[in-house]
Amino acid sequence: MGHIHFFAEDTTYRVKQKLALKRWIKATIASEGFKVGEISIVLCSDTYLLAINKQYLRHDTYTDIVTFDSSEQDDTIAGDVFISIDRVQENALKFGVPERDELHRVIIHGILHLCGYGDKRKEDKARMTDKEDFYLSRRSLAGL
Repeated sequence: MGHIHFFAEDTTYRVKQKLALKRWIKATIASEGFKVGEISIVLCSDTYLLAINKQYLRHDTYTDIVTFDSSEQDDTIAGDVFISIDRVQENALKFGVPERDELHRVIIHGILHLCGYGDKRKEDKARMTDKEDFYLSRRSLAGL
């Protein structure tokens, strides 16, 4: 059985309700038919994530999330999910949603990427949003 770890890089932001968040993420992964491998969720600044985006993806743009899949088995997901807290906070204001909800949406977005969902094409993006909404509606089952 794997683990889900939270880290902070270049930010003082700390995740609240870590155990409940882990329960929710694990339940999402199980619901998608996978086992939990080693998953790192790294909360960071815009500057930190921009450097990763440039170095590894050759994208010179700010983004809210970058996900690296390191899964080695078909039935187990593993990887690193980098999330810009600056983007999450700005997007929460922009979309008029609580910061906590936006953070949870971005976290589950990264987990869904690790489960094999894409978001480049219009229909894939719509499916991703539907999945995000579904799993966000199930947070209370994990105590969130």
